[in-house]
Amino acid sequence: MLIYIQKILIVLLMTSIFGYIFAVLKEKMYLRNNIIVIENKYVTQEDLDKADMKEFIINGKIAKSGDEVKIVTTDEGSFKGTLIGIIKKNRTMLIVTYKDEIKELNIDNIEKFKIISKYGKFFNSI
Repeated sequence: MLIYIQKILIVLLMTSIFGYIFAVLKEKMYLRNNIIVIENKYVTQEDLDKADMKEFIINGKIAKSGDEVKIVTTDEGSFKGTLIGIIKKNRTMLIVTYKDEIKELNIDNIEKFKIISKYGKFFNSI
């Protein structure tokens, strides 16, 4: 009986390892083709099309769409979420917060800007 359980556990372990490898290869393919995946059902194509700039420098830090950021503003408080991009003519930044809200923050009102996690950081070191 113990041998059968051991065989089942080995099959499950191998399946999970292959699944992880395929997920990593899929993300690598997306990065190679400059595709950024934001998994959120509240983000529409209109929101993605609003953003003119997908890569920019703010407060001396290079940020891209898909990065997880923490932003402290002078007016509205602090926000954590995924960066969508910047609308150049309005000088506003679009982020999707963890509460599934799409916020437009004025760049001039940003006090602190911190990048929590870079999109695709696993492949930047390779």
